[in-house]
Amino acid sequence: MTNIKKSTRILCLALAILLVSCIGASVIQTNFGSVTIKDLRWETESGHQMSALLLVPDTATADNPAPAIVCSHGWFNTREMQDLNYVEYARRGFVVMAIDMYGHGNSEDVANGNWWKPENNANGMYDAVKLMASLPYVDASRIGVTGHSNGALASRTAVMLDNSADTPLIAAALLVSNDAVYTDSETGEYVNIFRNRDAGIVACQYDEFFHRVPRGDGSYTPPREFIHQNTAQSFLYYGSDPSGQPERAPYTMYHEDVDGQDAIRAIYNPPMIHPWAHFSGGVVSSSVEFFDAALGAPNMLPGNNQIWQWKAAFNTLGIVGFFMFMVGLALRLVDTNFFADLKADKAPIPAVLVNKKGKVWLWVGLIVGVVFSMVMFIFSNVIGMMTQTSFFPQQPPLGIGIWSALCGLLSLLFMILSYHFYGKKEGMMDLKAAGVKMTGKKLIKTIFLGIIVAAATYFTVFAADFFFKTDFRIWCLTFKAFSADKLLIAARYLPFFLIYYVLNSVANNCFNYVKMGKHEWVNTVVLAIFNALSPAILITWMYIPFFISGYHPLEGLGGTILGIWLFPIVVILPLFAVLSRILYKATKNPYLAGIIMAIIVTIMSCTNTLTVA
Repeated sequence: MTNIKKSTRILCLALAILLVSCIGASVIQTNFGSVTIKDLRWETESGHQMSALLLVPDTATADNPAPAIVCSHGWFNTREMQDLNYVEYARRGFVVMAIDMYGHGNSEDVANGNWWKPENNANGMYDAVKLMASLPYVDASRIGVTGHSNGALASRTAVMLDNSADTPLIAAALLVSNDAVYTDSETGEYVNIFRNRDAGIVACQYDEFFHRVPRGDGSYTPPREFIHQNTAQSFLYYGSDPSGQPERAPYTMYHEDVDGQDAIRAIYNPPMIHPWAHFSGGVVSSSVEFFDAALGAPNMLPGNNQIWQWKAAFNTLGIVGFFMFMVGLALRLVDTNFFADLKADKAPIPAVLVNKKGKVWLWVGLIVGVVFSMVMFIFSNVIGMMTQTSFFPQQPPLGIGIWSALCGLLSLLFMILSYHFYGKKEGMMDLKAAGVKMTGKKLIKTIFLGIIVAAATYFTVFAADFFFKTDFRIWCLTFKAFSADKLLIAARYLPFFLIYYVLNSVANNCFNYVKMGKHEWVNTVVLAIFNALSPAILITWMYIPFFISGYHPLEGLGGTILGIWLFPIVVILPLFAVLSRILYKATKNPYLAGIIMAIIVTIMSCTNTLTVA
């Protein structure tokens, strides 16, 4: 098979996979065509543009208005992160609105610290509630709010704003992975902020941030003990002092008459970490059972009757198609006349390390890189959190970008040293033959091709959004459509990621592409493992002690979120080692894959996080 036929087949297969992903995810999220999905943008009462997805079941009409639920993602996420909930709520006949909180997704940014000021209506949550209540096919007496993490904070804050409204709009609230307000800030007495509304809490036993109670010695109880604490018990006792009362249990809906209305209280206590709560069938089951009871679902289904996992599977398939398209397009374009000089005359072959010195340089470089990366990850992200500016308005891309750049520069240092003290001296390394040295014209063409491939690959995401209102994602690894302003932001962070991905590709494909065992793929696997080793070890270091003791190693240091930021990285880095090797073998050009991946990772990072005005 010729190279042109091979690359064309890869492209065609990638497009087929992407189409299957889009159609499958669309069928699931529309409940086989019985739910209409609308992409909303509107100017809110707060004076900001808000973005949301609105899901309207066919059964919700002006003559037969349906109960409704407004749901929100957590910090550093977007509205699509609630897909597991909005799919299942809409299946049960609820009108659902999944919002981008201000500063997230396609909603307008607001000034740092202003998210929770009353004039911004609970970071947009209460703005969304007001819009929902105005819709003719919504029963305004049966509106619920829910959210994960800071989305739960938005829900809780919206309830407190609703307490002061002439006509309260919120009938039920479910806080996922965040706390309620348990005591009065001035008197210290227990309070019932939810009044006669139905209210529930999903309190994960291994939550990295919430569900802790201070002890007298300044320490905190671990989150797995939350259900036994007075805070949880006072919530289940409707804001009264639980002292002397029998302990109430999780996964039980308690009922009590409050101001002449039956009010539900429930706490769900799953054994999982904070981010897993928005990718858990168990949490979905608890959520739908709570709102079924609180608001009366038009279409009652058992909690374990779920199909959102199929959407997740189709979305994941889309990621496979996304990267196949990236590789296939790059391979196809280097076979065109314009980019033909970027194609390798013959495929490179792995070098043979002829003596012990070469092996020492290889393995010491890989190991030192892992250790350096682990140390620099925490340092860089602390710097990123402390130095966020108007020019760099996003925390995670800055911290991870600094970390990436430092790791890239270490790779550069090792390449220079290994070349001068081993490769050049032993006659083992020809920089021009390996593709490290190239003409200015060829480099410009490489950059041009990298931009074309990255842009065309991301175009598939926009096509999915435009035609199907879907994207490509699995848990916290997401590729979504975005507004034009994010490109300008991403351009500021791109140099950090270019340093890492370009230099990592050069190191892996020109300096570390050596014979290991009988098969060529062994080297690719080893390098992929070492690319992922640092984040994998850090995750292990953070979470095993947490699971054993109930305390996170970075507890109280503001670093508990760092483990969460590592989850997508531990997938991207080994994947990049494989993809860069494929492109290098076809082009003998170590820069192309690095440029493409740097652009894609930068855009991915900057379009799925919080932007501060």
